[in-house]
Amino acid sequence: MPDLATPLIAWYRDNARDLPWRRPGFGAWGVLVSEFMLQQTPVTRVIPRLEAWLERWPTPTALATDAPAEAVRQWANLGYPRRALWLHRAAVEIRDRHDGTVPRDVGALLALSGIGDYTARAVAVFAYGDRHPVVDTNTRRVLARAVEGRSQPGPPSKRDLAAMAAILPASDADAAIVNAATMELGAVVCTARTARCDACPIAHACAWRAAGYPDTGDERRRQARYEGSDRQARGAVLRALRDAVDHTVPLAHIVPDWPDPLQRDRAIDSLVADGLAEASDGALRLPR
Repeated sequence: MPDLATPLIAWYRDNARDLPWRRPGFGAWGVLVSEFMLQQTPVTRVIPRLEAWLERWPTPTALATDAPAEAVRQWANLGYPRRALWLHRAAVEIRDRHDGTVPRDVGALLALSGIGDYTARAVAVFAYGDRHPVVDTNTRRVLARAVEGRSQPGPPSKRDLAAMAAILPASDADAAIVNAATMELGAVVCTARTARCDACPIAHACAWRAAGYPDTGDERRRQARYEGSDRQARGAVLRALRDAVDHTVPLAHIVPDWPDPLQRDRAIDSLVADGLAEASDGALRLPR
């Protein structure tokens, strides 16, 4: 396999975006919060919410001592609000199990609420500088093209970690940069819609380019349309609760003008089932 690490490191040092979680001293808690927020959410939407979150709750213990309702309210319109509850639960676990310090060990991180393979390794690598392969959607696309000669990656699998590990240099510090550089390359150069090979530091070693850019199919899962969806209805109900006094609204007054009352009721039931809302005495409120 050609050396991909050396050109990736050089390119990243010259071209990496200035993002808050990449700055020295950002801290493991900040990295953890950013990783929760960045799941399926664009960077531009995350940055202001992240800064406000860390200003309010600069430590896991600060968040853990506040109510889950406040975490859901602060999450605002980031989407997938269960992440706010998981992050609150993780903060409680960090306070109670780890004396308020985000753990470094991948196994300990995986044991926290809402944390999967990617987030655990991302915290260990980007906050603590340990050597692990870190694989997100952008990483998988770069590996699929540069190493496998495919236009798009296949379904996620454990093989992705092995493929990333294979290009990591021995140095912990350099390995962390290669992890970040591969993600960055997929985010800004080797994107899903366009491959800007003229700006790519590893174009000379790309198997897909060498093969003439064959269309090998796209097995990516398509996200359902948001407009008119149950997700939109859930968002409208949560917005009503966030904006209400004491985050409580009589059931009869929750988005009464929603065009599909059955969908609204289904949204309410699903929010209660997910722990994002509580129903009692004819009213709905954010979780206490």
